[in-house]
Amino acid sequence: MTKDQFNGFVTIGVTLVGIGLILLFFSTYFGSSMADNWLMKQGTADTAMFHIRIESYINNFVVSGGILLGFGLFTLIQTYFIKFTKV
Repeated sequence: MTKDQFNGFVTIGVTLVGIGLILLFFSTYFGSSMADNWLMKQGTADTAMFHIRIESYINNFVVSGGILLGFGLFTLIQTYFIKFTKV
């Protein structure tokens, strides 16, 4: 693995980890904002339906953040083992 490839994989891994952590930690804020936007477009809605929308959007961000965090960590770990271990 060349130095450019190594730096590219590390950059991709760190970026994915960063985006994943942001989505995980701010999922409540993002989910609430999206549900508020949905309510503004809808005009009126039942309270239970609004609550379901909030939970759904939050869960979407948590799952997306977890997937991106996992892929980022996997990329970093795999890059480390390919670069620094001799098989």
